[in-house]
Amino acid sequence: PTSEVGKITKSTPMGSLDAPFNPVSLAIGAEAGFVARTVDSDRKHLTDVLRQAAAHPGTALVEIYQNCNIFNDGAFEVLKDKQQAEEAVIRLEHGQPIRFGAPLDDGLGHKGVVRDPATGDLKVVDVTPDNASHLLIHNTRTASPTTAFALSRLADPDTLHHTPIGVLRSVDRPVYDTLMAGQLDTAIEQNGKGDLAALLAGKDTWTVETSS
Repeated sequence: PTSEVGKITKSTPMGSLDAPFNPVSLAIGAEAGFVARTVDSDRKHLTDVLRQAAAHPGTALVEIYQNCNIFNDGAFEVLKDKQQAEEAVIRLEHGQPIRFGAPLDDGLGHKGVVRDPATGDLKVVDVTPDNASHLLIHNTRTASPTTAFALSRLADPDTLHHTPIGVLRSVDRPVYDTLMAGQLDTAIEQNGKGDLAALLAGKDTWTVETSS
């Protein structure tokens, strides 16, 4: 993301006017097949996400929160400091209920993500016996990008609280290279491999006219 609104730097001495840019939301909105987010200081998580991205057929987008000590020093500290990150970071795991924060008696976080029945939006709630069964189960493989997009919008752009990290979307589908190779194979099967020399010396000609 870019600097938060109001950030004072040498290039924005009176404060940045631009709202932070969210590449994860953009990619999911374009229905990218693989979209993830990780943090550079969490080597284990970073390695796991990059391995999944590399194994995914087709293009993958991975946003890595990395400190820039020149233009935006300390911008992601809330996600790296262990005490702050416990309440700020939402770690996504496929097939698991989305919970985070200090653990309850069941060993899972005291906060969770549910879908608001009135608006359909996602929201963070305190987990109780009454709402535990309504917690959102993370599914990276659902065909619709709607829920993944909503997850990408949970984070507060100014404080970064409620920032999801992990794989938000991972959908397998035919990729361009595979489809193109299939078309070429079909063309060769139907018409033969073709002859470049015969094509160049063929009867089809072009007349190029130039103006004087």
